[in-house]
Amino acid sequence: MTPLAIFGISNDGLNLAVKLVVLFLVAVWAALVFWTYTDARRRIEDQMLVGCAALASFVFPFLGTVVYAIVRPPEYLEDVHERELEIAAAEARLQQVEHLRCPHCDFEIEKNFLRCPSCLRRLKEPCGTCGRPLDPRWKICPYCEAEVGQAAPRRPRRAPAAGSSERPRATRPSVTAEQAPVTRSRPPAQ
Repeated sequence: MTPLAIFGISNDGLNLAVKLVVLFLVAVWAALVFWTYTDARRRIEDQMLVGCAALASFVFPFLGTVVYAIVRPPEYLEDVHERELEIAAAEARLQQVEHLRCPHCDFEIEKNFLRCPSCLRRLKEPCGTCGRPLDPRWKICPYCEAEVGQAAPRRPRRAPAAGSSERPRATRPSVTAEQAPVTRSRPPAQ
């Protein structure tokens, strides 16, 4: 019994080499069909298009995969979704920065307001040295480098001259902005 001749080749060694080349080409073809299917699943949402890409790669060996590689989407679906989330988060941050609102009355405020102009509630504490608004999380004032909670340095009072008849003035206790009542000033009566 003579072995089956492939492509009319009757030499056993050459016949084995041709069989190995054909087996290699079939293995590469199957791997390309599998790669096309898995890559299309990661890049295309529509399952019908994924099936068409895999079928074209199966029906047209090598050529179907080359055509798919040319026309496939440039990004993975995960990258597209991640970029959309980043854009949405950036838009939310911009909207938050542009449109600050009072947490108590929802009135539109600016970031450097100490009090809400509508409900008069305290929004931020002023720096004891420079008076600029401070974030409650800050340890020092970024404008004047004073420690938060530190009072402004007081000037020493001069003692009256020895021969002067000046009496020392009575000092009023200092009232913080939180303790001071909010009043509206009236024009002086004439």
